[in-house]
Amino acid sequence: MPYVLALDQGTTSSRAIVFNELGLPVASAQQEFPQHFPQPGWVEHDPMDLWHSQLATARQALQQAGLRADQIAGLGITNQRETTVLWERKTGKPLHHAIVWQDRRTADLCKQLTEQGHDPMVRERTGLLLDSYFSGPKLAWLLDHLPDARRRAEAGELAFGTVDSWLIWNLTGGQRHITDPSNACRTLLFNIHRQCWDEDLLALFNIPVQLLPEVVPSSGRHGLTMAEPLGSPIEIAGIAGDQQAALFGQACHKPGMAKNTYGTGCFMLLQTGEQAMRSANGLLTTVAASGDGKPRFALEGSVFVGGAVVQWLRDGLGMVPNSSAVEPLAASVPDSGGVYFVPAFTGLGAPHWDPHACGGLLGLSRGTTQAHIARAALEGIAFQSADLLEAMQADASEPLHELRADGGAAANNLLLQCQADLLGVPVVRPKVLETTALGAALLAGLATGVYPDMATLTSQWQMDRTFEPAISRDEAAARRTKWRSAVVRVQNWQV
Repeated sequence: MPYVLALDQGTTSSRAIVFNELGLPVASAQQEFPQHFPQPGWVEHDPMDLWHSQLATARQALQQAGLRADQIAGLGITNQRETTVLWERKTGKPLHHAIVWQDRRTADLCKQLTEQGHDPMVRERTGLLLDSYFSGPKLAWLLDHLPDARRRAEAGELAFGTVDSWLIWNLTGGQRHITDPSNACRTLLFNIHRQCWDEDLLALFNIPVQLLPEVVPSSGRHGLTMAEPLGSPIEIAGIAGDQQAALFGQACHKPGMAKNTYGTGCFMLLQTGEQAMRSANGLLTTVAASGDGKPRFALEGSVFVGGAVVQWLRDGLGMVPNSSAVEPLAASVPDSGGVYFVPAFTGLGAPHWDPHACGGLLGLSRGTTQAHIARAALEGIAFQSADLLEAMQADASEPLHELRADGGAAANNLLLQCQADLLGVPVVRPKVLETTALGAALLAGLATGVYPDMATLTSQWQMDRTFEPAISRDEAAARRTKWRSAVVRVQNWQV
């Protein structure tokens, strides 16, 4: 039986999963790594932590599966997307910590460029808006703040990459400096219509083209790893940003199908096919992962803090011993007791786009308990996602019939029930929750013949459970009105 190995490099942990020819996981390993917060609003990773943790989990997953690297047909890579790495080509040594997608240090730069009138051109060419969320401003910051970095970049001594490029560079011993369209389109430097790096966008951020990776299809034979990391060379055959990989893994291949990934953040994508649909409601137009090399697009809404709020309850407040303990604590009360939790720890994403918002816990009383706060935290995740879907449906001008849910926090039944209640549509959870890794594996398996065609991938998708709405639409509307009042109170706080 042929196997595919997926590397899933996320914001708080690295994971590796071995999938079989039926698209089912047979072994997995996961490892958390440190987060660095040098200043309020700044978030960094040590790139070597990303590489070492990812390599360790790959080796563990192979060992757990009882497989050698030469028994793996292809390697798929998926990753946190906008996180920015800058390294030396000669040594492979990073010049600085990676600047994480959540990092807000470039908010003022983006505001300045917007005030100068550049936003319409950026939106037209990239499908994005000028926000510090994306890689281009982060790369510009590194070039402006690291000694001699700009001169070295212009001399071709340095390489930039999102995390996929960084992993592939290390896996291939520096022989391959590549990315795919689903990652390239999140940089503010990539023209999604021409499917190439854009000279005017590079000039806007003063980015030397010598820094950039080659853009290759999401599914294709992209070269072999070195033998040393995993024991034998493996064909790198799938590359996709985590959210586009999840859309692919959820078999949302037809226009109008949508998924929401409940990870560190929450990311809702609506497949729009060959149409790059422009949002009038604060959403992004993004390149979707494609199995045939032809451009596909999606509308996307991003919640910066989703499952990370559960991590904060665990690590920041010591409220629970582990993340899974949040659900029974939250379920021990019938409602949040009037408490609303807006987890805008790193600003607000779509559809608000407020980098200066802060986290807020409102409606507290002497009767408020840890259970009420835990429930409000889960509801806060669902409220943010409901805001995304409302904007998405306004853009698409047609109702959504179901929402497919995945990611680690989708194991939380209370969260998904709350989500269905607020949305008024069924929320469907698949049997394979780690659809981000699955999407990377399917892209690699398509390129290497493990999976014969797209129809096979669609037929292999399996449902675990459907959550039906259980409250009236009037009650849902009243709760969402109260939520909007809470959001208003945390906006523009840090100005």
